[in-house]
Amino acid sequence: MSIFSELTAKLKNLGGLVYIQTHNFPDHDAVAAAFGLQQLLGTMGISAQIVYEGDIQRDSLREMIAELSISLHEEDGIHITPEDKIIIVDGCKGSKNVLELPGEEIAVIDHHEVECPEDVSLCDLRTTYGSCSTIIYSYYAESRQLLPRNVATALMIGICMDTSLLTRKVHEADIRAYAELFPIADIPLQNKILRNYIQTRDLDFFRHALEHVLIDEREKMAFCYFPEGCNQNLLGVLGDFFLSLREISFVALCARNGGVINFSVRNELPHLNASAVIQEVLKGMGFGGGHADMAGGIIKDVNLFVPEKIRNKFLAQVRAVQPG
Repeated sequence: MSIFSELTAKLKNLGGLVYIQTHNFPDHDAVAAAFGLQQLLGTMGISAQIVYEGDIQRDSLREMIAELSISLHEEDGIHITPEDKIIIVDGCKGSKNVLELPGEEIAVIDHHEVECPEDVSLCDLRTTYGSCSTIIYSYYAESRQLLPRNVATALMIGICMDTSLLTRKVHEADIRAYAELFPIADIPLQNKILRNYIQTRDLDFFRHALEHVLIDEREKMAFCYFPEGCNQNLLGVLGDFFLSLREISFVALCARNGGVINFSVRNELPHLNASAVIQEVLKGMGFGGGHADMAGGIIKDVNLFVPEKIRNKFLAQVRAVQPG
């Protein structure tokens, strides 16, 4: 029996409400994957609500949610009891970017480099996949359920966003899902959301980045700190921007946001793992994780953060792991 079949069988025999939880401050892939799973479970008579902690930070994601009629709720507006069941999508119990909720976590569906928690009975971890939306698509294919147009569109957006238009950490399953979703999805809407993901107000952050970025051409590394803040999703956009420079193969960006320091890392060096790097850099100060080519992290005590020291720690990690 497949993991999805086990999940549906288990949910039909359990009491309590069902919640699909994304990682904190969800992105396009997390929302798309949660929405796809919610709708698929609905076809099998299982009702579920999508919950998250934090903010929806990008206007393009808000547009996707509105245009595709996606219903999701902030966790602090929902009364979740210990008897309720939780499925975590695009995140994992124990990760610092997934809020602990009072319900029973019965499943984890994720593509990050994480380990299955011992007390969660069902784990579908596909760390070679570029997108969690691809995993959810595989459930539709397995169950032979027809994909509604809005679900197909959401899953395509999730795949494209997390793989940077099929150029980053792409598995053949991502490409197969994209190809099979293409004739079903609303392509004009998808293109609009994928192309128009920044706004004029974001230009100030680009200006700051261009004026304050520190580039080490020998190590092919770019580093920039935003003392006045920059949301996590935009940090990722800026990281991709710097990574597009021919001379840059590793990017570390950080910002002071509401009393914490957020990090976003991008990597093109095949001998380096961004997830391992951010964990080593933040050891004893904070925590982080992600993939070999992109990762994030946080320091909750700003007094531990010294930009020059953090930059030097990133440089040391890049230098320490050399090919061959």
